[in-house]
Amino acid sequence: MTDARPRTHGHPGYSVTMRSELETVAEARRLVRQSCDLWAFDEEAAETAALLMSELVSNAVRHGRSHSIRVIVSCPAADRVKVAVVDKRRCLPEMHMPQPDAVGGRGLVLVDALSERWGTDLLPWGKRCWAEIRVKSEAAR
Repeated sequence: MTDARPRTHGHPGYSVTMRSELETVAEARRLVRQSCDLWAFDEEAAETAALLMSELVSNAVRHGRSHSIRVIVSCPAADRVKVAVVDKRRCLPEMHMPQPDAVGGRGLVLVDALSERWGTDLLPWGKRCWAEIRVKSEAAR
């Protein structure tokens, strides 16, 4: 994995450019878990955020039409973690309800179910898909 760079302004966070390959999913999950650990968030939140990142990265790799993607994990408030993936395709993702026997197609359904809120920001050269959850701090227990 390329070294994650901490944000130099705004709220705490890390971003890294990764290859647009399915193998990148594990690297992105690891970045989320490490970030949540540094911010002293509980393990359940870290795993939920990692799963959300997995779905967003998988979608970007499958549909983003990029050689690389930007993976971002941030802490926009003391009780929130936000994960995001940037790719170069400007087509908005659409949530579909898959057939019960379908092998795939549940990514955004999972994102919608697990996140407090999620969305897509169109950029001049692509899009950023993101999801945000409320977390508990291990230090607050």
